[in-house]
Formats: sequence, structure tokens, C-alpha cells
Amino acid sequence: MSFIVVALGVLVAFTIEAMTGFGSIVLALSIGALVMEIPVLVQWLVPLNIMMTAPLVWRYRHAVAYKLLLTQILPLMGVGTLAGVWLADYLHVVYTQGIFALLICWFALRALLNARAPAHSTPVRSSLIAGAGVTHGLFASGGPLLVYALARTELDKTRLRATLLCVWLTLNSMLTVWFAVFGELRDYLPEIAMLLPCVLVGALLGNALHHHVSQQAFTRAVFSVLLIVGLILLVTSVHSVWG
Repeated sequence: MSFIVVALGVLVAFTIEAMTGFGSIVLALSIGALVMEIPVLVQWLVPLNIMMTAPLVWRYRHAVAYKLLLTQILPLMGVGTLAGVWLADYLHVVYTQGIFALLICWFALRALLNARAPAHSTPVRSSLIAGAGVTHGLFASGGPLLVYALARTELDKTRLRATLLCVWLTLNSMLTVWFAVFGELRDYLPEIAMLLPCVLVGALLGNALHHHVSQQAFTRAVFSVLLIVGLILLVTSVHSVWG
């Protein structure tokens, strides 16, 4: 029964990421954590994310915003991630995650209620990207801030999704190598193989949905997922403190 819950969570979460470009791991973790330990789930989900993002990145490689990716996103997120890992030893992650979740909910609601807001200035966008790295280093959740930073750029829905998927492919590939060398990835290969069909179906469904929604509907979907992620993080934080 536990594995079925995880499989359904993977199907839903990976469908959403294939459509929007983000959200698979945090959503799948939130569902799977109801029945399993998070450290085990992480070592299942990170390699599965690569199996979905790699084909999509290759197929839509022409749409990746390489200049933005190489000159801003990866360098700033890389520095921010190192800072987040360092700060994790000094900050209470549960309370920090709660504050982060509130910010994400505010960002998402603001964007949904003000669809015509202008794009971020370059300094603000750079700060948000670096902040995404910090949150990724603190609690493996850099997606929300990164999406908020990029959602009002000149990127259309296909370029935004392709660029985001390329970021996750890069970061999760590095994390998978870490799991293979220092973790227990080899012990989890049977479960990963059994979840692979859910990933493939999710990728096909999400990709089809991506091509059947308008730019406006896509933007609203992105911020709606952002709000859901923020609420999940907030509930998780509150449960950790009061549970």
C-alpha cells in the first residue's frame, strides 16, 4: 500500500513538472512522506527526476536560454547553495523553512492577483536566483524562488520550462553521483525501476498538457503550483514544530 501511495505521488508530481518545469520532488516528497521516510524517498526521486528531465532537455535543447543559464542561474545558484549548506549548521531549518514558505505563498498570491506586474529588475532577479541557491542548500527547495525570479522574464512558456528542466538536470545529476558514492543508491535500484513507468507516463501527460495551454493559462498554472508548494512547505514546518 505504501508503495502505491508513492507511485501515485510520483505520477501526479512528475506530470506537473513536465508541464511547468518544476515541482516534482517537493510534491512527490510531500505525498510520499505520509507513508515513508523522507531520506529514502529523496534517493528514489532524485535519480527518477533525471530520467524525466534528460529526454525533455535533449528534445527541447534549442529552447534553453543558455546565456541566462550559464551566466546567471548556475553561478548564482551555485554560490547560494554553498552558502545555504554553510548556514544550515547555524540556523534552525524548521523555522527558516516556515518563513520561506510564507514568502513563497505571498509571492504566488501577489502574482496571481496582479497578472500584469512588470518583470523584475536585474539586481532583484539576481538576488532572487542567489536566494534560490541558499534555499536549495538549506532544505533542497530552490525551485520556488527560481521560478518566481524567472516567471516574468522575456522567456515564453517553452523556453522557461526548458531552462528550468536544465537546471534540475544539472543539480540532480550531481546529487545522484553523491548518492551513488556516499549513499545507498544501489540498494534502491529495484524500487526506482518499478517507479520508472509512473515517471514516463507523467512525462508524456505533462508534455501534452504543456502544448495544449495558452501562455496566460501556463503562467497562472505556474503560480498556482508555486502557491501549492508554499502551502505544503508551511504545513510541513508547522507539523515539525507542533506535531
